[in-house]
Amino acid sequence: MTRRPTNPRDAAEAAFRKTTTPQRLPDPAPAAPGVKEMVSLRIDQDVLYWFQEEGPGWQERINEALRKAAGLA
Repeated sequence: MTRRPTNPRDAAEAAFRKTTTPQRLPDPAPAAPGVKEMVSLRIDQDVLYWFQEEGPGWQERINEALRKAAGLA
């Protein structure tokens, strides 16, 4: 008779399975209309300069261009 009645690897995997049962996350709350989310976006410098040429409001102009490209506007 051996000291260990089970294979140590099988026992470790079984213990891991017990502690890693997937938990269902709650559905995210729907976003309120008009709420902006801060993101970091890497775009080419010439594109950024083109939007900034007209002065303040360049972020809104980029947002509008993205909405049109996505078919949302």
